[in-house]
Amino acid sequence: MPLIQVDMFEGRTADIKREFVEGITRETCRLLKCEPASVQVILRDVKKSDWATAGVLWSEKK
Repeated sequence: MPLIQVDMFEGRTADIKREFVEGITRETCRLLKCEPASVQVILRDVKKSDWATAGVLWSEKK
């Protein structure tokens, strides 16, 4: 049972998320030769103020 966890910045619509998880599921099944019902996807929306790269919060990047 593949479990795929994706952290991403908040703000995407339900339609975009739906299309994304459908695509991830389809490609996972193709590559791993498994059934869609076995693929689990967890999306986590993260605020830019809670994510940093190179010591700089994304909410403070210009």
